[in-house]
Amino acid sequence: MKKIGFLSFGHWSDSPHSQTRSAADVLHQSIDLAVAAEELGADGAYYRVHHFANQLASPFPLLAAVGAKTSRIEIGTGVIDMRYENPFYMVEDAGSADLIAGGRLQLGVSRGSPEQVVEGYRYFGYAPAEGKDHGDMARDHTRIFLDLLEGKGFAQPNPSPMFPNPPGLLRLEPHSEGLRQRIWWGAGTRATAEWTAQQGMNLMSSTLLSEDTGVPFHELQAEQIERFRKAWSDAGHPFEPRVSVSRSIFPIVNETDRMYFGREGGSGDQVGYLDGGKARFGKTYAGTPDRLIEQLAQDEAIAAADTLLLTVPNQLGVEYNAHLMESILTHVAPELGWR
Repeated sequence: MKKIGFLSFGHWSDSPHSQTRSAADVLHQSIDLAVAAEELGADGAYYRVHHFANQLASPFPLLAAVGAKTSRIEIGTGVIDMRYENPFYMVEDAGSADLIAGGRLQLGVSRGSPEQVVEGYRYFGYAPAEGKDHGDMARDHTRIFLDLLEGKGFAQPNPSPMFPNPPGLLRLEPHSEGLRQRIWWGAGTRATAEWTAQQGMNLMSSTLLSEDTGVPFHELQAEQIERFRKAWSDAGHPFEPRVSVSRSIFPIVNETDRMYFGREGGSGDQVGYLDGGKARFGKTYAGTPDRLIEQLAQDEAIAAADTLLLTVPNQLGVEYNAHLMESILTHVAPELGWR
């Protein structure tokens, strides 16, 4: 059995071919797609976070709205760029959204991806400390965030408060019990996966790894997962970790599917350069259900993960993306033992 959800980047454009012409379109359709996914029996609705772009950005209003409109599916991010985040304010936002959703948040965080602007985090008021870089800053913000989620008091109460205080030091409110164990780190390398395990975060791995050893993408990602699980065991954390991988999977069951994705069936891994280093990108899976079942059965990383996030072409609209998910849940997942 495997949890299956969608991951939306939340693009919008004024192209006449886009079903999402504005930010309002994307936000409303993001909620509607989560509702549709829940009705179809999917397990999660996840959203990408990008700043300074025609894509979803501040995630917590959306997560809270999805939480209020659904009752069962997990709701998450993949990922929040921690270079831009105030961990104190983020704890309050996350706690509120998680309580609205009844404890269903699964928050993916990370150092972030290449930006639309140069050092965009500086416009948000953040800069690396002397002797550190932006990656260090993201990890520092994350450590503070994780500590605060524990819910321990740390702030000295006012001796003459407006409202009565509980005894002892105060924590941030509202506090959502258990959210600390539902934080994921988006890791792009094997070493980062080991660091993720040491911090007690779940592993979120996408269709991109910022390293390349010459082996197929799914094998490299499977090694990343194996190293994560070993590091987790060595750290001795008191709960079981989770691992998600993202994939672009498009079953072709009608002519519309063929028009959109018929040429993707022969795609393979790609190797390129990202942020000055070599990177490997996973392939797109597109074909008839029988062909997809044959190919996906050989994907070692999907086999090793407990959660599969389907990257969806959100600009094609809610109805078509619901159709894609239904095709996977109906024609592909059962044959692979995922359902």
